[in-house]
Amino acid sequence: MKQILLLLLVCCRLTVAGQPATWKLDRVHSSVKFGVTHMLISEVEGKFSSYDGTFKSAKPDFTDAVINFNVDVLSIDTDDDNRDKHLRSADFFNAEEYPKMTFKSTKFTRQDENRYLLEGDLTIRGITKKTNFNVTLGGQTTDSKGRTHAGFKANTYINRFDYNLKWDKKTETGGMVVDKMVNVTLNLEFIRQP
Repeated sequence: MKQILLLLLVCCRLTVAGQPATWKLDRVHSSVKFGVTHMLISEVEGKFSSYDGTFKSAKPDFTDAVINFNVDVLSIDTDDDNRDKHLRSADFFNAEEYPKMTFKSTKFTRQDENRYLLEGDLTIRGITKKTNFNVTLGGQTTDSKGRTHAGFKANTYINRFDYNLKWDKKTETGGMVVDKMVNVTLNLEFIRQP
């Protein structure tokens, strides 16, 4: 009888170990930022203050991770109210009609010890494009409550014209006031759920 109980216990542990763990975003220790060249000479930066994300993974190296992320477009903040209103308008995000940006992963490939290539579908303004992020795993640690945290930094460049953010005013010399290429940087900390 003891052997049967022991076998059942081992089987249960193996089943739990093989189940994907859910990791939820710790927004207090995360950020979603972007930068774009202004008038060919400098970079203007901004951020989004409202976003959420989760991923599921059963493997310790996260290579089976399934990631879902969304950003509230209305939360855009570039430290200039007039510019933020313009970015929310139909010239750019058209936030009233398309209030969310979303990302759904299709593949998470380990490149070396702590670098990954994240592939997935990015949807902005109702348009979905395949997008790749270069990701660095900062590591994992346990807090005083016994919860496991994992930190990641992800970066990509996107062409805003691909997503119909096509406002295009020229400078006197013919250059773009706002460049079409946007640098996106995410610093994300996740907490493993019980």
